[in-house]
Amino acid sequence: MYKLDFDHPSSIYFVGIGGISMCCLAELLADAGFRVSGSDRAPSPLTHVLESKGIKVFYGQRAENMTDPIDCVVFTSAILPDNPEYIAAHEKQLPCLTRGQLMGQIMKNYQMPVAVSGTHGKTTTTSMISEILLQADLDPTLSIGGILKDIGSNMRIGKSGYFVTEACEYTNSFLDFFPRIGIILNIEADHLDFFRDLDDIRNSFRKFAELLPENGCLIINGQIENPDEITHNLKCPVVTFGPDDNSDYHPADIHYNSLGCPTFTLYGPGNRERQFTLQVPGEHNIYNAMAAVALADRLSIDSGITVRALGAYRGTDRRFEYKGSIGGVTVIDDYAHHPTEIAATLKAAANYPHKRLWCVFQPHTYSRTKAFLKELAQALTLADKVVLTDIYAARENDDLGISSEDLLREVQSLGQECHYFSTFDETENFLLENCINGDMLITMGAGDVMKIGENLLGR
Repeated sequence: MYKLDFDHPSSIYFVGIGGISMCCLAELLADAGFRVSGSDRAPSPLTHVLESKGIKVFYGQRAENMTDPIDCVVFTSAILPDNPEYIAAHEKQLPCLTRGQLMGQIMKNYQMPVAVSGTHGKTTTTSMISEILLQADLDPTLSIGGILKDIGSNMRIGKSGYFVTEACEYTNSFLDFFPRIGIILNIEADHLDFFRDLDDIRNSFRKFAELLPENGCLIINGQIENPDEITHNLKCPVVTFGPDDNSDYHPADIHYNSLGCPTFTLYGPGNRERQFTLQVPGEHNIYNAMAAVALADRLSIDSGITVRALGAYRGTDRRFEYKGSIGGVTVIDDYAHHPTEIAATLKAAANYPHKRLWCVFQPHTYSRTKAFLKELAQALTLADKVVLTDIYAARENDDLGISSEDLLREVQSLGQECHYFSTFDETENFLLENCINGDMLITMGAGDVMKIGENLLGR
């Protein structure tokens, strides 16, 4: 494997440089003196930021982009072997790294690297931790899977030994990381285009936990089924959070304000008691907050700072994000694309003032839609009205014989009103004709479905 020499920076080319995590790595290397360039399919706000920092970005991925001297090429898992730059890199016999391998090498430069893993909640929890470290003046380096409102970016380059990043299990990329503290928020079936089954996924999370050194720590959700399989005989201490006093951290006296945001008492080790009020809605955010508090305590951050920081946290881009209102209809956007995430978001929305709850859902990948067809349909019944768009294929080319019309029939079979439109224009026109004053509209999915709400607000 190619090893970066941070004392002698080299030339690194990123294929897919505009990705939410790839752009962080590119900026980190550029800041460290590396000569960074790369390509992406089209311009975006993230590539514009890179260009403003002097990083060369090619639009359109072509072999002829790779003419300058290049010491190493970095790929994401979304780049397939038929990609022309992938082919060119291998024909030129250039050293290659995956995004995870590069992240692992970068983490070695920090004294306190923290990796946040789990099927759901990584971006929100990483953002909560970031808020705490920033308010504690610890000058962290941050790599977040969404835009943190308080810094207006998905990354921050600090000068201390603190480094916080998300750790995604897809293609086992997080097994190339070198964390000192690891967080496991939950473990559920997902990415079944790569993993065989839930047992295969659990095995990967066990291997992730085994990466942690003796002087590190694992913070894990005690609600995970058979957590001992993940934590047994680890070298490091284990801290748990969960719904009751079987866990080291557990909440009590939970209540919600008129916008669905929780206030709760948190009990920690030694019967330590603190009250938290969040500005983000839903029970699932209580669990994200507990993981963040457990980390803050592990780092000996003053409790008052932790309470204030979580109280000030205003959310992350595309996580129950208020976009605006049109004709008295509140428009929210959310990244949820797994059945558990969809259910959590719609349950949170139930506590938000509205007459009828509309969910415009864009299924994400054919493999996920096929694997979770019934579960997706069941989760969507938590909305009053459902509207489906075409499946967002992302990295996939094979439709596996599945379409949004299959999901439409599944939702309707549960007695739920559901509509499907093949274009965003049709969807927007339908919503304009049918949403009424007092309704709430959530655009939901990991693709480009947010454009529907943004287009409506622009009319």
